[in-house]
Amino acid sequence: MQFIKTPNFDWLGKKWYFIVASFVLSAAGMISLLAKGGPNYGIDFRGGTLVQLKFREAPPLDRIRAALGSQGLGDSTLQRYGPESSHEILIGLGITATDEKQLDAGRRAIVSALLKELGGGEKINWNEAGSAAIVEQLQASESFSGMPAEQLQELAQRMVRFRDSPPRSGLISSFEELRPVEGMTPQVVQALDKSFSLPSFVIRSVEIVGPKVGAALRRQAVSATLLGLASMLVYIAFRFEWIYGLAAVVATFHDIIIAVGLLSLFNIEISLTVIAALLTLIGYSSNDTIVVFDRIRENVRLMRRERFTEIANRSINQTLSRTILTGGLTFVAVLALFFLGGEVLRGFAFTLAAGILVGTYSSIGVASTLVASWQEYVQRDRRGGSAVRVEREPGKAQRDKIKAGAKA
Repeated sequence: MQFIKTPNFDWLGKKWYFIVASFVLSAAGMISLLAKGGPNYGIDFRGGTLVQLKFREAPPLDRIRAALGSQGLGDSTLQRYGPESSHEILIGLGITATDEKQLDAGRRAIVSALLKELGGGEKINWNEAGSAAIVEQLQASESFSGMPAEQLQELAQRMVRFRDSPPRSGLISSFEELRPVEGMTPQVVQALDKSFSLPSFVIRSVEIVGPKVGAALRRQAVSATLLGLASMLVYIAFRFEWIYGLAAVVATFHDIIIAVGLLSLFNIEISLTVIAALLTLIGYSSNDTIVVFDRIRENVRLMRRERFTEIANRSINQTLSRTILTGGLTFVAVLALFFLGGEVLRGFAFTLAAGILVGTYSSIGVASTLVASWQEYVQRDRRGGSAVRVEREPGKAQRDKIKAGAKA
């Protein structure tokens, strides 16, 4: 399918524009990384405690910061999570605030500070309780001591399903809201009110990563990335020539630098999902580069008397429709992930979206430019600065000149 019929763009004639664009994008990312003291690692790599909380109403961030400060957790970070209407926040406790043995103590300190400031007491948080905890508390009440355990279990499961379904989504403000649940009676409401508390927040998830694990994950992420680049260098150098492999690695490394720089510019944390996106980017970018290189290799055999730059330009134009269709469709799918995939996939989708754009550009503006520049240099050096022609064997005119010279 031809998206653009007979394109004839002089891509390599604009190589200096590509070089300047690559330099500006790379420099902007590097400056951002230097200004922020390095990449913005997520909890997976830096270690620490991360608590995700959901509130019934807009969370009072100033009161939460003050409460954390009163517990000696002034270094904690607060960040809104998801859409503003979800009333969710992330509280991060860096590894500098607690050592590895005290990470769970940090979580308990965060919860204690919130309960003290926002209410809740020492009772079990009903919005976090499972059906087993509810059954246990009801059995401890004299009103339900004789009720069969199976009946209490079914009632507890119905209450949990009702609580977790929209629009409550895991948060209720009063046990009276449970009245529509089948089997609810005033005695059950009274027993729940006696045994459980209803604070204005609920803990959605807790992540705890020790410093040793975080450091090991960082090393493994770097090793995986470098191994991917090295494997690509060997494969392309074996399939084509060493200059093709080197150009592909330089182009992919260029893509990674720009992608990491954009993550820093937009304050997106580098998590395990982002590393997965970077490794995917290596494969995507190298595949796009190989398609262009393969067409260049075919055209070198067919267009032996043409300049290598002309061959490269024609090869890029011949694969342009394929590049636009493949990259465009992939980009649309990634955009859907970015806008509809939720906060968990936001960094992954952003990295892939940036990588698709930069990777498509680098296949033309970086990899092909490097190969063409090197081949032109080699041919020019061999011919003492004469016009560059890509010829695998002498043409007829050259053979005639050789014969004439031999006779003379």
